[in-house]
Amino acid sequence: MTDRILIEACIANDRKAQHQLYERYKSAMYTLAYRITADFELAGEALQDAFLNIFKHLDRFEGKSTLGAWIKTIVVREAVRKAKRQPMRFDELVEYDNQAAFDWSTLMLDAAYLEKAILDLPDGFRQAFVLVEIEGWSHAEIANFCGISESTSRSQLFHAKKRLRAVLSPVTDQDP
Repeated sequence: MTDRILIEACIANDRKAQHQLYERYKSAMYTLAYRITADFELAGEALQDAFLNIFKHLDRFEGKSTLGAWIKTIVVREAVRKAKRQPMRFDELVEYDNQAAFDWSTLMLDAAYLEKAILDLPDGFRQAFVLVEIEGWSHAEIANFCGISESTSRSQLFHAKKRLRAVLSPVTDQDP
């Protein structure tokens, strides 16, 4: 079933179509919500609330992006909202070395190990890393959405990468 037909059926309250839409996107969107919240329960709540909003506002989908991108935006926003309700801190870290570069493409890691390293980051670090490096958000978007400054977002990302480098360096320094 094409996205357009599926959307029309969902808007018409066709429960099978709604189930099909949910099944099509649930795994990827749950993974995304989990990366942002680092909590299974919060990720599940974010996914559930996101899909309630998706079905409620599906008639507003204008097709300016893909359906998947539109859904992803709603899931990210809901996951960030859920995470913001939890005790979280964005540390104001003044050290930001624009010259520090690291070639992430040289890492040869097990995906599960990398995922665990990302999930073990402090909340602010993890969210900045996921939203910038994985989801492609700008620091301005993060600042606006999270109520922090752009420099805080940049700093959080810098320190997330620094911490990941420290955690992952023993793995990347080993000879195969």
